[in-house]
Amino acid sequence: MSLKEILVPDIGSFKDVEIIEILVKPGDSLKADDSIMTVESDKAAMDIPAPFAGTVAELKIKVGDKVSAGTPMLLLDTAGASVGNPVAGSSAPVVKSFTPAATPVVANVPPPSHPAPEVPAHIPPKHRPDPVAAHAEFAGGKPAHASPSVRRFARELGIHPGGADLSLIKGSGPRGRILKEDVQGWIKAELAKPTGEAIGLGFPPAPVIDFAQFGEIDTQPLSRIKKLSGANLHRNWVTAPHVTQFDEADITDLEDFRKSMLDEASKRGVKLTLLAFLMKAVVNALRTYPQFNASLAADGENLVLKNYFHVGFACDTPDGLVVPVIRDVNKKDVMDIARELAELSELARERKLKMDAMTGGCFTLSSLGGIGGTAFTPIINCPEVAILGLSRADWKPVWNKASKAFEPRLMLPLSLSYDHRVIDGADGARFTSHLRLMLSDVRRLLL
Repeated sequence: MSLKEILVPDIGSFKDVEIIEILVKPGDSLKADDSIMTVESDKAAMDIPAPFAGTVAELKIKVGDKVSAGTPMLLLDTAGASVGNPVAGSSAPVVKSFTPAATPVVANVPPPSHPAPEVPAHIPPKHRPDPVAAHAEFAGGKPAHASPSVRRFARELGIHPGGADLSLIKGSGPRGRILKEDVQGWIKAELAKPTGEAIGLGFPPAPVIDFAQFGEIDTQPLSRIKKLSGANLHRNWVTAPHVTQFDEADITDLEDFRKSMLDEASKRGVKLTLLAFLMKAVVNALRTYPQFNASLAADGENLVLKNYFHVGFACDTPDGLVVPVIRDVNKKDVMDIARELAELSELARERKLKMDAMTGGCFTLSSLGGIGGTAFTPIINCPEVAILGLSRADWKPVWNKASKAFEPRLMLPLSLSYDHRVIDGADGARFTSHLRLMLSDVRRLLL
């Protein structure tokens, strides 16, 4: 028996990095360059390879340990194996491709008092599958092999990156490494399962509580709409990273104009609401910022830009929330839009809304103005990439630079939620600023 102590090589400026995976165990036969373990800093992950072939006699590390250059990793029995001389002063691992170039340091140590049995020279070592690929299989409880960015992405989606949850995902990257696309695909597959079957999202199962022990209760079944919309809202919230931009628009002049048109609208049998004007303003903003009138392709690699303008609106019904869609808003005037809003809302409340009246939307408006509130975070109606929430307009004192005095102005709160994979914060602010401009000047709105 010839034992060599394998030390952590020079890994550059990294110190006290955490071991997130140990890919070998005592008795394993290694080839040169087989991975021994994976360490992770706050910026990168890297594999530490074996400098030459041998059999693992003893591990000196465990998952969670903090190691630096020179930390002992294991004892390697090199009897019968060809041992080369490690290159002195080798460079740190190549983090970019996750293929380390560093060579572990080797120290000669005396055999232990109770040496491990030697492997007879005439018996070839057992074939050892690639350790990384082995861990990438669906093997709950085994360590998952993924980069820090993928682990952070998984953590944001509620997947426990260091436990059994992430290890349920099969990696498609080099040597079985789990990629961001693998996580996204797994999430979609889990959410497609019937209620109660999805697993691994990092949330403990809801406890079964007998509420009757605390007092009298009534149990009511959820409506079919609430069941369907609940599942969709949960999926949309989990799969799309939401950001909400809050703003206010001065609608004083617009509201005065709307009121001046009420008699004419009534003669046409139309209830002229503020929502009809808001739809026209939204379409103008969608023309100016087409990334909001888009959907992310299923592969996550392309953005589908739409040349049509179908706008949905959230409608509160006794059975729950539905989203009818008004098609080609850009081709209709506010009277036509207002008439269609009333017709679709009535059909929704009477449960007569057809499926084709709830599909094909590009953008959605969710208005709570008739109820109250100052701001909220509406959930994106995927595969759309943004939704605009509207709260109750209120009178506020606003400084007038020309008259150098405060004036009462009717201010409408805007809450724009968008998919951060597609839309940046700066564009979100530009979109709401454009809406403010359109809503503050009714002449622009009617052009």
